[in-house]
Amino acid sequence: MTTFFPIAAAVALLIAPAIHAQDPMACDNLAKLALPNATITLAQSVAPGAFTQPAGGGGGGRGPAPSFTNLPAFCRVAATLKPTSDSDIKMEVWLPRTGWNGKFEVVGNGGWAGNIGYVNMGRALVDGYAAAGTDTGHTGGSASFAYGHPEKMLDFGWRAVHETTVKGKAIIQALYGNPTKLSYFNGCSTGGRQAMNAVQNFPEDFNGVIAGAPVNPMTRLHAGSLYNTIYAHKDEANYIPPSKYPMIHKAVLDACDALDSVKDGLIENPLACHFDPKVLECKGEDGPACLTAAQVGLAKAIYGGAVNPRTKEQIYPGWSPGSELGWRVTAGPEPEGPAVDTYRYVVFQDPNWDWHTLNFDGDIALSDKRGNATINAVETDLSPFFAHGGKLLMFHGWSDPNVAPRNTVNYYNQVADTMGGASKISGSVRLFMMPGMAHCGGGEGPNDFDKIAVIDQWVQTGKAPDSIVASHATDGKVDRTRPLCPFPQVAQYKGTGSIDDAANFTCAAPPK
Repeated sequence: MTTFFPIAAAVALLIAPAIHAQDPMACDNLAKLALPNATITLAQSVAPGAFTQPAGGGGGGRGPAPSFTNLPAFCRVAATLKPTSDSDIKMEVWLPRTGWNGKFEVVGNGGWAGNIGYVNMGRALVDGYAAAGTDTGHTGGSASFAYGHPEKMLDFGWRAVHETTVKGKAIIQALYGNPTKLSYFNGCSTGGRQAMNAVQNFPEDFNGVIAGAPVNPMTRLHAGSLYNTIYAHKDEANYIPPSKYPMIHKAVLDACDALDSVKDGLIENPLACHFDPKVLECKGEDGPACLTAAQVGLAKAIYGGAVNPRTKEQIYPGWSPGSELGWRVTAGPEPEGPAVDTYRYVVFQDPNWDWHTLNFDGDIALSDKRGNATINAVETDLSPFFAHGGKLLMFHGWSDPNVAPRNTVNYYNQVADTMGGASKISGSVRLFMMPGMAHCGGGEGPNDFDKIAVIDQWVQTGKAPDSIVASHATDGKVDRTRPLCPFPQVAQYKGTGSIDDAANFTCAAPPK
């Protein structure tokens, strides 16, 4: 994809005369702010704890509607952006009324986006940041918006985040009379892909970027997902019922948990785990405690990843040992919805396309061509981002059942190879793999850390994190902490003390 460099002069044109934050009407006055290809649709002061999420959107996730009672007073600005005649990008910027830290955080999306990430914007606001989010140019959780609308596809792929960032900075300066000191992007899943698009295509937009479990390259990931589904159902004898997932997972832990000399229910380094599901093959009839020969074949395919049947090229890496509890995502009764949408609306542009017909020889080249022009972020030379001091914090859960963790490892290694080796990039990009964590969170391992605090300290001090303490909680109570180590290092037990305390581990090269 073409690399775009924002031009300082163009940004300057966006900056209207400052509206002083001390003026109680300043927030309302932002409704009069003129921005190119944008219309301010709302500018209002919100009292502490008074925000209510709009119906039908917000990215609050599953479960009950989120509460925003802890939010401080802020200025809420909403706008519609139309960089093309077919664009209809909704964005919001939240600006603290007091205590702004001088920094700007843009939050990413999940899935096919289609709403604004109010929950994550709220977290940023509580931390003192001005925050922004976007629906990426459409509403709803499917990719049907892209059919017959190539410009909307580009908005989703990379343009909406960039436009939101540029307009957000202009709105911030208009309210406070000062530009942002530092700007960050924070995303996981689709947000992780958005992060990589920002780094590669708009390297001057952010000082620091957080990219978690990137859905990238999106077309290759979804080919890998469909590979598992097609294998599972080309002969229903191959299908593994979800009731067997815990049995397989236990066998994997029994085989590989202690490889790091600590039996703690986690596989610290799945790259060293060479579990063969054939050990679970039934000796007689099928039963809940074993796999049939056909089911063993599917398990091997999930671990092995998608391959071209003719050339044997690896299309997408396999899922890691430890991911078994989530195999329903890519090898369940039905294919993963986003994967089908990618091929229907992006690759083949045919709403009636049948997922059973995906050709893993001829169709992948087409998916690369159309994906790399719209949504994929495959550039490995990140020197334009690093040249101005940009820092890239990547993380991924080793037990992720949605996005194969080895794909992120492979990308990191490709960046290192392109740019002269890991030692040459260690001050600018670091990857932290998280044992036992599922997709962007959850799972059996430590799965939570203050990502924005880590990137902010790194940017401000210039010192890359040598380890990060992550925690796991049950019913809201932390029951384990563990250091996350910059890849390829792993956490090693010191030999004494609780295995649930990060202080008793150190980061070191993996045992050979």
